[in-house]
Order: sequence, then structure tokens, then C-alpha cells
Amino acid sequence: MTSHETGAIVAALTAKGAVVRFVGGCVRDALLERSVKDIDIATPDPPERVLELLRVAGIKAIPTGIDHGTVTAVIPPAHYEITTLRVDAETYGRHARVEFSSDWESDAARRDFTINAIYCDPQGEIFDPTGGIADLERGIVRFVGTPDTRIKEDYLRILRFFRFTAFYGTQPADSDGLAACRENAEALTSLSGERVAGEMLRLLESDNSGAVLKLMEQNGILDHLLPELKRTDRLCGIIAVDGPDPDPLRRLAAANSADEDGTHALAQRLRLSKVERERLTAIVTHEGEVAVDTDARGRRRLLYRLGAQAFEDLAFLEWAANPSEARSWRRHLRFAARWSRPALPIGGADVMALGVPRGPEVGNTLEAVEAWWIKGDFKADREKCLVKLRQLVAIG
Repeated sequence: MTSHETGAIVAALTAKGAVVRFVGGCVRDALLERSVKDIDIATPDPPERVLELLRVAGIKAIPTGIDHGTVTAVIPPAHYEITTLRVDAETYGRHARVEFSSDWESDAARRDFTINAIYCDPQGEIFDPTGGIADLERGIVRFVGTPDTRIKEDYLRILRFFRFTAFYGTQPADSDGLAACRENAEALTSLSGERVAGEMLRLLESDNSGAVLKLMEQNGILDHLLPELKRTDRLCGIIAVDGPDPDPLRRLAAANSADEDGTHALAQRLRLSKVERERLTAIVTHEGEVAVDTDARGRRRLLYRLGAQAFEDLAFLEWAANPSEARSWRRHLRFAARWSRPALPIGGADVMALGVPRGPEVGNTLEAVEAWWIKGDFKADREKCLVKLRQLVAIG
């Protein structure tokens, strides 16, 4: 917030006398002395004026949400979201018809949580019209105004309530907010899979996500959204062992109680990418195959067949269930990190060179050689594999 690049943005926006303020996550996290990621700035100037001020200053500007008053300024590698003060003239679900304003308190009144409605000017003076600092100090996430009203403006705020509780809540969840989430939970089915996945995966990055997921289950939130996420105890177990860089997809897998078909349906519902879907399904399909007493030879076979990612996922999940064997699981993971997957020294051309016609028989013959090569712990070189190939072709 005090960088040279941010200073250039502020200078551009205030060139004609406008008063601008930082708002939202950057202020909240700065007050908590946490690292600041995204920087949002509020201004009374309309978006067309913002675009012109940035253009005059030679700063790239993108009208990312100009109808709602949002312009993105870019000074690589940073992006700054600049939004005109506004009030919701009419709301309907996720969308709203907004009117631009110069009233800071009205702008605050339309925001989701009090801890996200704290403003700070470039000199560091705080403007806190909804009592967000007190809530931040208490460790409680509270909706601005009436919780039911805020939720009906965008039902995704139910999930945001739990995500922010996971990251910023140190007290029991706000009872009024929790009740409103519970009463509106059925409307979660109207949300797109992408939006749900975005919130849930971010929630799962928190080390409090196990407790918060239990809270969601107890209040019927998951029943309408993700009924598969019943294994909260296993999620808590993996949170205890997965280190400083949590993997939210693996944590999702830990909480998942569905079988292979159910997991595929879950991934489809969340609109996960093909890679993410395959990874989630592989965890369910091969659960239990990585054991604490698997020896080096067995690890090599599993790594070759499953790949390093699936092996690591399965090892972490088993470690979560057997935390007393931490030394062995760390050995498995170190081994996986170092091991390079070998390539079978022969290919289809070698099979056809022995007279096998192009077609399924080539693949079947290669698979037979590969099975023999794996059984021998990948030690056979090209010459030995060719000898085995000739033997199989002669027998065939």
C-alpha cells in the first residue's frame, strides 16, 4: 500500500482533487499485520473519469466492470481494482443495478461484512463507519446491516461468511449471521459450480477449515450444496500434517465421503478442470494402496503406476489417519520427490520390426514386456527388453 506503484495510482486518481481511500482486504489485513495481496481503492469519481485520469498518467486501465463502477489499473505485475462509491438501487440475486455516489457511509452500508468495510486514506487515517475494527479485534465476522438482506443480495455471501470465519473468526460464529445463512441455505443451489468451488477451495486453505466445515454441516449448509463432505475428522487430520503450504484440492478429497461415481459427480458439479477431476477421482480409486510399510521397491511400482501427484496425495491421506507414523510417511514423500519415472526402453516400432502387424497386438505385446520390466524393478535395459520381446513374439 506504500509502494512506488501504489503511490503512482493514488497520484493519478487524486490529480483533480478527488479523495480516495483503500478499502476491503488490504486494510483489514494491514490492521492485522498480515501480508497484503490485492489492493482495492474507492473513489467518488465516476468510472469514465477514473479511466481518463489513469490514461493521462500513462497507466494502463481496463474497464473490467464499468457498469458497476469498477476499473482495473495495471502497473505490472500488480493489478489495482478501483471502484466508484455506489449504492444498490435494485438487487436481484448476484446482480444489482447500482447508482454512483459520493457518500462514503452509503458505500459502506452495501458491503458484505464489517471487517471488509474499513477504509484508509493514503496518509493512514482510518474511516470505520460500521464498526469493523472492533469486530476484527474481537475475532468475529458480522454482516453489515441486516444479515438476511445482505445474503439475498448475493447468496454466495453464505459461503463467504464461513470462509471469513475460518480465516478471521476466533469467537463462536455470529448468531444472527449464522441463523440467516441457515434460513437461506436452500438458495445455494442457484449458484454456479465455479463460484462455489472458488469459495470452498479458498476456505479449505485455512487451518480452521475442519471446524468450520463441521459448523456448516451442523447448520444444514452442506446438505444443500456439498453433502459429500462428511469426513471432517479426516480433514482435521490432514490439516495437522500437510505443512505450511496447504493443498485445498487434497483437503477437499480428505473431506469427501463419496465413491468413485459420486466423486466424479462432485467434480462435475464444481466445474473442476479435467486435471483436478482426474486427481480427485484417483484419490478415491486408489485409496489405501500406499501403506506405511511399503518398501522401496513397492514405492517405485506405485509411483510408476499412479504418478507422483497421486502417490503424494494418498500418502498424506494415510498419514492423516496414522499420525504416529510420521517418520515413515516423510520417508515416502522424500522418496517420491526424488524419484524420476523411467521410460520403457522399447516401443511399438521394435515390436513391428519383428513382424507383428500394426494394430492391438502391438500394444498387447508391449504391455507384456512392460509388466515383466516392472516386475524386475525397472532394471532391464534395452537389450534385455529386446530379448524378452523376441521371446514373447516367438511364443505368440
